[in-house]
Amino acid sequence: MKTPKVFESEYRFCLILWENEPITCSKISDICKEKLGWARTTTYTVIKRLGDRGVLKKEGSTITSLVTKEEIQLAEMNELFEERFEGSLPAFIAAFAKKQKLSEKEYEELKKLVGEDK
Repeated sequence: MKTPKVFESEYRFCLILWENEPITCSKISDICKEKLGWARTTTYTVIKRLGDRGVLKKEGSTITSLVTKEEIQLAEMNELFEERFEGSLPAFIAAFAKKQKLSEKEYEELKKLVGEDK
């Protein structure tokens, strides 16, 4: 099953959900008002959209996630990888390495991941 798309504002909502689930709609609405500045109607709209896309389920007034943070992150990375780097791992790593200074430990970890240190 393909991981549903989660947009930036929805992701911020999901971070709150993952940290507090299971949680009532009312309680998460209060947290979203405090942390995100959202009106109650905005929170309920996001709950409906994410429920329709299979990201969360609502039973009564309680919501729980159906996908993990890691699944969403991986799907986002795969999309970025395919769309921006045309599926080329070397191009992806080269672009990342040019922008970020890797520590010796990170460099060694990357070598292990690509199998150079077997």
